[in-house]
Amino acid sequence: MAATAQTRISVAGALHRPICPEGRAAVAIECGRPCPERTRPFVLAATILASAMAFIDATIVTIALPSLQVDLDTNFLALQWVVNAYALSLGGLILVGGGAGDRFGRRRVFVIGIAIFALASLACALAPTVEALIIARGIQGIGAALLVPQSLAIIAAAFPKAVRGRAIGIWAGASALTTALGPPLGGFLIDALDWRSVFWINLPLSAAAIWLALRYIPESRDETVSGPLDWLGGALAILAFGFLTVGLTRLAETSGGTAITVVLLSAGAVGVVLFVRCEARAANPLMPLSLFNNRVFTSANVMTLFLYGALSGVLFLLPFDLIERRGLSATEVGLTLLPIGIIIGTLSRVAGAWADRNGPRGPLAIGSVLVAVGAAGLAFGVTDFWIGVMAPVVLMSVGIALVVAPLTTAVMVAAPDTQSGAASGVNNAASRLAGLFAVAIIGALASVVFFNEIGVGNTAVADLRFGTLPDTGHTDRAVLERAFIQAYGAAMWIAAAWGLLAALIALLFLRPAEPEMASAAS
Repeated sequence: MAATAQTRISVAGALHRPICPEGRAAVAIECGRPCPERTRPFVLAATILASAMAFIDATIVTIALPSLQVDLDTNFLALQWVVNAYALSLGGLILVGGGAGDRFGRRRVFVIGIAIFALASLACALAPTVEALIIARGIQGIGAALLVPQSLAIIAAAFPKAVRGRAIGIWAGASALTTALGPPLGGFLIDALDWRSVFWINLPLSAAAIWLALRYIPESRDETVSGPLDWLGGALAILAFGFLTVGLTRLAETSGGTAITVVLLSAGAVGVVLFVRCEARAANPLMPLSLFNNRVFTSANVMTLFLYGALSGVLFLLPFDLIERRGLSATEVGLTLLPIGIIIGTLSRVAGAWADRNGPRGPLAIGSVLVAVGAAGLAFGVTDFWIGVMAPVVLMSVGIALVVAPLTTAVMVAAPDTQSGAASGVNNAASRLAGLFAVAIIGALASVVFFNEIGVGNTAVADLRFGTLPDTGHTDRAVLERAFIQAYGAAMWIAAAWGLLAALIALLFLRPAEPEMASAAS
């Protein structure tokens, strides 16, 4: 394999992860003249600030959910949409955002994305109702879909090849650090102020990023790109996945809605079919269907759905267990989640080197099993914090760290060089949509099990919601806590099953004898 292709694979493998995802293989981008050397640190600062907002926002909002639920007096179904509205618009439009930067100017789209994200953050901070918050979160996801794909593309345009890899490494390291520190910072802000503070903090970061971008980032675009953007494909993706998500989350309701749920799920299925037909005919498809002719590419993306779905589902429900059942503060929850970013940022490069030498099958299988074991450990609900929480969280973190780089290596090696950007983008969108569906499925399951355990018709607890437990000493505390443990455990077992399915796919479909893998290893 040529040196350029190998470099692209290695960098994409090191960077493509939940904490710093991009929709393209940035080192492959060829654009105009690099910017002057004295301005390059400011270019890095702008991209790091903007990316940090999108990365941190996806993690600290889950810590705010328990206090948000009480303050806005909302139900668990609405909380799912506080998370899913952001994931839906980001996952559905991130590939459109990358194409928009190539055509209309990366700095222009970058600044527009930051501005939209900032205004939506302001709307989130001022939201008087959960419905207003959900709408603002969806708009926030649109801004993130525009700004996130531009970060690495801007770095690739601003830095010459000789120092581009080092610049991307600095960006990745800073992104990993800010994401790891995000949960403790968010927890501290929630305890010191309130949940709205996690959105207020985006405003000064946005202002600084916009000023740096307008002052120091030169405009760049891909002059070789032609043809219209696949707006229809993006719209169909959002509608299809939106209907499916609404249908899945409605399963969490405790009464009626069965016919409506079937209609929503059916509409989502029809939408998926229309999306595939649209991509088959589009001149510049978001998702080139020819990529899925390769077994390794398809298998790696299915694994992405299972593994990132397991991680997203665990991170969604874990704060409820820590705050409501175990009585931890938001700051303590943030510190509990701190090792996740540190472990992933530290071990992912080691796993990438392992995959480069021996192929991705080994680390993918072992990492997937560790994810399953970690989720199973959480499912048991052991009272001791270190055994019941920290040990499983560390195991899951090590498992995810082992699969991040090898997954991207498998995806990038399986795709033709001419479609490396599209392949990386599809895999990135898969990781986003995995979280969307995981929150819907795991949340619905947990809610259904919870209400089945306590009895839907129990008038003494009819005003309570999953995710909220009465104070210790309350007459209903024991029965509600038992129901919560059963529901939480059932959801964690689903996450564990997804990890095992990912391991099975790695063992069956990512074989050492694959010619693509042998080429990559050499």
